[in-house]
Order: sequence, then C-alpha cells, then structure tokens
Amino acid sequence: MTAAEIRQSFLDFFREKQHAIVPSAPLLPQSPGLLFTNAGMNPFVPYFLGVEKAPYDPPRAADTQKCIRAGGKHNDLEDVGYDTYHHTFFEMLGNWSFGNYFKKEAIAWAWELVVERWGLPANRLYASVYAPKPGDPGEFDQEAWDLWAELFRAKGCDPAIHIVNGNVKDNFWMMGETGPCGPCSELHVDLTPNGDSQGKLVNSDSDLCIEIWNLVFIQYNAEADGTFRELPAKHVDTGMGFERACSIIQNTKGFTDPRVRPTVIRPGIGHAVAAAAGGLVVPFAVEYPYWNERLPEALAAFGAPFRVADAPARSADEWTAELAGALEATQDRLAA
Repeated sequence: MTAAEIRQSFLDFFREKQHAIVPSAPLLPQSPGLLFTNAGMNPFVPYFLGVEKAPYDPPRAADTQKCIRAGGKHNDLEDVGYDTYHHTFFEMLGNWSFGNYFKKEAIAWAWELVVERWGLPANRLYASVYAPKPGDPGEFDQEAWDLWAELFRAKGCDPAIHIVNGNVKDNFWMMGETGPCGPCSELHVDLTPNGDSQGKLVNSDSDLCIEIWNLVFIQYNAEADGTFRELPAKHVDTGMGFERACSIIQNTKGFTDPRVRPTVIRPGIGHAVAAAAGGLVVPFAVEYPYWNERLPEALAAFGAPFRVADAPARSADEWTAELAGALEATQDRLAA
C-alpha cells in the first residue's frame, strides 16, 4: 500500500466502526499553553474535561492529526535526531471514544486493523500494560492484560512472552499534573531479522522494536492533593504514528518514502533548519543552545532533504506561524 492508501484504510476502518471522521486541526492550537499542536488529542481536550459535549453520534471519532513534537508533557522532543522513528513534524492517526466504548473495543479493533487487515504477523507484536510500583497511581491493568492474552492465544502466541509490564513512565498517561489521566497499553513491533526478541526490546529505545500504537484509557482524574479519582465517564484516546505504520507496512528501513518523510527541526543560535519537502524550504529560528552542537549529527542521520541555513532577522513568533502554515500546506500537497 502507498502512504495515502494506508492513511485512508485507517480512516475507512473506523468509519465502519461508526466513528465520525474529523479533519486535522491547525498546527497552531487554541490552547494558550501550547506552542504547537503536539498530539492527536489536543483538539478533543474540552470533551475529555467535560467542558463541552462531543458533537458526534455516537460519541466517537477518528482522525489524522498533523503534529509538531514541541511542548506538552509527553513530547519526546529529546529523542529527535537520535533514532529512525522520532521526528519533529509527524502525523498521528487516532480513534477516540468520549464516554462511549472502552478497553474491550479499543484493543479488539487495534488488533483487527493491524493483524487482520494490514497483515502484520502476530508473533512480531508485543503489547505493554500498566504495572505500577508501590506509590504509583492506579493498579495493575488486569483487564487490558486479559484482553490482549485472548488475542495472542488465538494466534498461537504465549501471552507470558508477548505481553510486557510497563512502568508509570511508559504506561501511564497524564494530560498535566492534574486532570484526566489513566493507564495506557502500547502495541510494539519486533523488527529484528528473525522476529525473536521475546519482548526484551520493548521500551528499550531500540529501533529494532518500536511502538506503533498507544491506547490510552482515561479513567482517573488527578486531583490537586495528589490523589486519583475514578471518572464517572471513561474515555479512549489512541495515537498511531503514521510514518511508523508506513515504514513497517512498506518494509522500509526507517522512513524512506519521500511522500511521508518527516522533518527534523533542531535549531541552533543564529541558524535555522531548512527542511525541504516537496520543493518547499522552510526555515525555523528558535534558540536551543544545546542543539547547536548536535544539529549536524541530527541532520546527517536523515540525509539530503535537510540543510542548515542562516536565519533572517525575524522573531521566533513570526517564524512559528510561518512554519506551521508551510508544513500544513506541504503535508496536504504530498498527501493529495
């Protein structure tokens, strides 16, 4: 499948599951606390908080959201430029339930799409579930473990090997210090030559076993006093890395499809990264002193489409707005 076909197959699948297909929100978000839209869930925050009612019937949606990995609590910005699967500008495929379905449907549909529709071999998949240590919020996610176990057993895979316990850092998602939060269950793909890593590479920062999909189960509210209260309405927030999905389905080494190749933005003082995409060169000037020395290495890791250029005398705010508009326009043109 081409990149466009992969994207469309995701949306078509969830349309079949009665999800409203929602267009990508702008890269410049409405939230004053965010520099850029940095996650697929950003446009839906009012529904998770209960400030607004989701305008969908049933209250479930699917989308493909353009994101820039900057700002927010879980952005992994420090990983950009060091591996083949973290990029500054990326696209997040997601499905969402606003007080409608929960773990059973989310896990079953993730498996159906990845294994039954896209044909990824079950023996190369590993699911992580939340297993807190004393003092961590919540409890062991036995429900998610049982649901994954049933699916793995049906394919002749041992759940004791293919389900991996994850800690609070990797498998508990929080919107902020307070607010909606909950355990998450990630689906990882073994990319070793023989597909026999036995789960040992899950969450080990290896490009031979990468997370393809994160299923977040929003079931608590983090209170200001440090306690966690069960939410009366539980939500699902999932995010699949579109570029990662393309790389795996197309069997490429890293993200080599020029139609979806992401950008790496690591500006240094007085310089801008010029990310060439589809003939468009976009400079970006922001002061990140640490990355001044790391920039050449980061660019070298991703090849010719990237170069360093002097930044014209313009403010960071001006460049931010122009970058967001240019990246959106470029991605739309490449996706056409």
